[in-house]
Amino acid sequence: MAKELEVKVLNIDKESIEKQLIGIGASLISREEQINYLLDSKENKIQNEHDSYLRLREKKDLETGKVDYIFTLKENVARDGIRENIEINTKVENKNALLYILEVLGVHTISKGFKERISYKYNDIRFDIDTWDKDTYPYTYMEIEVEKEEDLNKAIKILNIDEKNISTKSIVELREDLGLND
Repeated sequence: MAKELEVKVLNIDKESIEKQLIGIGASLISREEQINYLLDSKENKIQNEHDSYLRLREKKDLETGKVDYIFTLKENVARDGIRENIEINTKVENKNALLYILEVLGVHTISKGFKERISYKYNDIRFDIDTWDKDTYPYTYMEIEVEKEEDLNKAIKILNIDEKNISTKSIVELREDLGLND
Protein backbone atom coordinates (compact mmCIF):
# COMPACT_ATOMS: atom_id res chain seq x y z
CA MET A 1 0.00 0.00 0.00
CA ALA A 2 1.60 3.24 -1.14
CA LYS A 3 0.64 6.85 -0.61
CA GLU A 4 1.19 9.02 -3.65
CA LEU A 5 1.03 12.75 -4.23
CA GLU A 6 0.35 13.79 -7.79
CA VAL A 7 -0.87 16.50 -10.12
CA LYS A 8 -1.50 16.64 -13.84
CA VAL A 9 0.01 19.33 -16.05
CA LEU A 10 -2.38 20.12 -18.89
CA ASN A 11 -1.76 21.92 -22.18
CA ILE A 12 1.70 20.46 -22.79
CA ASP A 13 3.60 19.74 -25.98
CA LYS A 14 5.02 16.22 -25.70
CA GLU A 15 8.23 16.84 -27.63
CA SER A 16 9.12 20.08 -25.87
CA ILE A 17 8.43 18.71 -22.37
CA GLU A 18 10.61 15.68 -23.16
CA LYS A 19 13.42 18.03 -24.24
CA GLN A 20 13.01 19.98 -20.99
CA LEU A 21 13.16 16.80 -18.91
CA ILE A 22 16.28 15.60 -20.71
CA GLY A 23 17.75 19.10 -20.32
CA ILE A 24 17.43 19.04 -16.52
CA GLY A 25 19.06 15.60 -16.39
CA ALA A 26 15.97 13.42 -15.92
CA SER A 27 16.45 9.75 -16.79
CA LEU A 28 14.13 7.84 -19.10
CA ILE A 29 12.50 5.03 -17.10
CA SER A 30 10.21 3.50 -19.70
CA ARG A 31 8.17 3.82 -22.84
CA GLU A 32 5.06 1.73 -22.74
CA GLU A 33 1.66 1.12 -24.25
CA GLN A 34 -1.19 0.55 -21.85
CA ILE A 35 -4.74 -0.68 -21.90
CA ASN A 36 -6.59 0.58 -18.83
CA TYR A 37 -9.84 -1.03 -17.72
CA LEU A 38 -11.90 1.09 -15.31
CA LEU A 39 -14.02 -1.25 -13.20
CA ASP A 40 -17.05 -0.67 -10.98
CA SER A 41 -20.53 -1.95 -10.19
CA LYS A 42 -23.47 -0.84 -12.31
CA GLU A 43 -24.31 1.61 -9.51
CA ASN A 44 -20.72 2.98 -9.52
CA LYS A 45 -20.38 2.20 -5.80
CA ILE A 46 -16.58 2.29 -5.82
CA GLN A 47 -16.52 5.80 -7.27
CA ASN A 48 -19.63 7.27 -5.64
CA GLU A 49 -19.47 5.76 -2.15
CA HIS A 50 -15.72 5.45 -1.66
CA ASP A 51 -14.26 8.26 -3.84
CA SER A 52 -12.04 5.55 -5.30
CA TYR A 53 -11.53 3.65 -8.48
CA LEU A 54 -10.62 0.14 -9.46
CA ARG A 55 -8.39 -0.39 -12.47
CA LEU A 56 -6.78 -3.24 -14.35
CA ARG A 57 -3.79 -2.03 -16.34
CA GLU A 58 -2.19 -4.04 -19.12
CA LYS A 59 1.18 -2.52 -19.91
CA LYS A 60 3.64 -3.44 -22.62
CA ASP A 61 7.23 -2.22 -22.34
CA LEU A 62 8.13 -0.94 -25.81
CA GLU A 63 11.83 -1.75 -25.31
CA THR A 64 11.51 -5.35 -24.14
CA GLY A 65 8.01 -6.33 -25.28
CA LYS A 66 7.27 -7.60 -21.75
CA VAL A 67 3.59 -7.42 -20.77
CA ASP A 68 2.43 -7.01 -17.15
CA TYR A 69 -1.03 -6.81 -15.62
CA ILE A 70 -1.50 -4.61 -12.54
CA PHE A 71 -4.77 -4.56 -10.56
CA THR A 72 -5.18 -1.34 -8.55
CA LEU A 73 -7.52 0.22 -6.03
CA LYS A 74 -6.86 3.94 -5.83
CA GLU A 75 -8.46 5.77 -2.89
CA ASN A 76 -8.55 9.57 -2.95
CA VAL A 77 -7.76 10.85 0.55
CA ALA A 78 -7.07 14.57 -0.05
CA ARG A 79 -7.07 17.23 -2.73
CA ASP A 80 -5.80 20.52 -1.39
CA GLY A 81 -3.63 21.75 -4.26
CA ILE A 82 -2.23 18.26 -4.71
CA ARG A 83 -4.00 14.96 -5.24
CA GLU A 84 -3.22 12.49 -2.47
CA ASN A 85 -4.12 8.85 -3.02
CA ILE A 86 -3.59 5.55 -1.34
CA GLU A 87 -2.78 3.10 -4.09
CA ILE A 88 -2.98 -0.64 -3.55
CA ASN A 89 -1.50 -2.69 -6.42
CA THR A 90 -1.08 -6.36 -7.14
CA LYS A 91 0.30 -8.16 -10.16
CA VAL A 92 -2.11 -10.42 -12.03
CA GLU A 93 -1.14 -13.44 -14.10
CA ASN A 94 -4.36 -13.97 -16.02
CA LYS A 95 -6.26 -10.84 -17.08
CA ASN A 96 -9.27 -12.71 -18.49
CA ALA A 97 -9.68 -14.86 -15.37
CA LEU A 98 -9.67 -11.76 -13.15
CA LEU A 99 -12.19 -9.94 -15.35
CA TYR A 100 -14.48 -13.00 -15.27
CA ILE A 101 -14.26 -13.30 -11.47
CA LEU A 102 -15.07 -9.60 -11.12
CA GLU A 103 -18.07 -9.93 -13.49
CA VAL A 104 -19.44 -12.77 -11.34
CA LEU A 105 -19.05 -10.49 -8.30
CA GLY A 106 -20.95 -7.66 -10.03
CA VAL A 107 -17.94 -5.55 -10.99
CA HIS A 108 -17.86 -4.69 -14.68
CA THR A 109 -15.64 -2.87 -17.15
CA ILE A 110 -17.02 0.68 -17.19
CA SER A 111 -14.53 1.93 -19.77
CA LYS A 112 -11.43 0.79 -21.60
CA GLY A 113 -8.76 3.24 -22.71
CA PHE A 114 -5.50 2.99 -24.63
CA LYS A 115 -2.52 5.08 -23.62
CA GLU A 116 1.10 5.67 -24.52
CA ARG A 117 3.17 6.54 -21.44
CA ILE A 118 6.71 7.92 -21.43
CA SER A 119 8.21 8.06 -17.93
CA TYR A 120 11.17 10.01 -16.59
CA LYS A 121 12.71 10.27 -13.13
CA TYR A 122 14.57 13.25 -11.68
CA ASN A 123 15.78 12.76 -8.10
CA ASP A 124 12.61 11.65 -6.26
CA ILE A 125 10.24 13.11 -8.84
CA ARG A 126 8.49 10.95 -11.43
CA PHE A 127 7.17 12.48 -14.66
CA ASP A 128 4.70 10.50 -16.79
CA ILE A 129 3.78 11.90 -20.20
CA ASP A 130 0.43 10.37 -21.13
CA THR A 131 -1.19 10.33 -24.55
CA TRP A 132 -4.56 8.55 -24.60
CA ASP A 133 -6.55 7.41 -27.59
CA LYS A 134 -8.74 10.26 -28.84
CA ASP A 135 -11.98 8.69 -27.55
CA THR A 136 -10.64 8.42 -24.01
CA TYR A 137 -8.97 11.83 -23.74
CA PRO A 138 -7.80 13.88 -26.73
CA TYR A 139 -5.00 15.91 -25.10
CA THR A 140 -1.54 14.86 -23.93
CA TYR A 141 -0.77 15.72 -20.31
CA MET A 142 2.01 15.04 -17.83
CA GLU A 143 1.60 13.61 -14.35
CA ILE A 144 4.08 14.64 -11.70
CA GLU A 145 4.26 12.16 -8.83
CA VAL A 146 6.20 12.93 -5.66
CA GLU A 147 6.59 11.68 -2.11
CA LYS A 148 6.95 15.17 -0.59
CA GLU A 149 5.04 18.31 -1.54
CA GLU A 150 8.25 20.37 -1.68
CA ASP A 151 9.41 18.13 -4.55
CA LEU A 152 6.29 19.14 -6.48
CA ASN A 153 7.14 22.81 -5.99
CA LYS A 154 10.69 22.06 -7.14
CA ALA A 155 9.43 20.32 -10.31
CA ILE A 156 7.08 23.20 -11.14
CA LYS A 157 9.89 25.72 -10.71
CA ILE A 158 12.55 23.76 -12.64
CA LEU A 159 10.23 23.20 -15.62
CA ASN A 160 8.74 26.72 -15.40
CA ILE A 161 5.18 25.34 -15.37
CA ASP A 162 2.33 27.86 -15.37
CA GLU A 163 0.20 27.03 -12.32
CA LYS A 164 -3.02 27.55 -14.32
CA ASN A 165 -2.12 24.34 -16.18
CA ILE A 166 -1.91 22.27 -12.98
CA SER A 167 -4.88 20.05 -12.17
CA THR A 168 -5.71 17.64 -9.37
CA LYS A 169 -8.54 16.09 -11.39
CA SER A 170 -8.66 12.40 -12.21
CA ILE A 171 -8.94 11.21 -15.80
CA VAL A 172 -12.64 10.53 -15.12
CA GLU A 173 -13.14 14.17 -14.06
CA LEU A 174 -11.15 15.49 -17.04
CA ARG A 175 -13.35 13.41 -19.34
CA GLU A 176 -16.47 14.80 -17.62
CA ASP A 177 -15.21 18.35 -18.23
CA LEU A 178 -15.14 17.56 -21.97
CA GLY A 179 -18.50 15.75 -21.94
CA LEU A 180 -16.82 12.42 -22.78
CA ASN A 181 -18.24 10.19 -20.03
CA ASP A 182 -20.77 7.58 -21.03
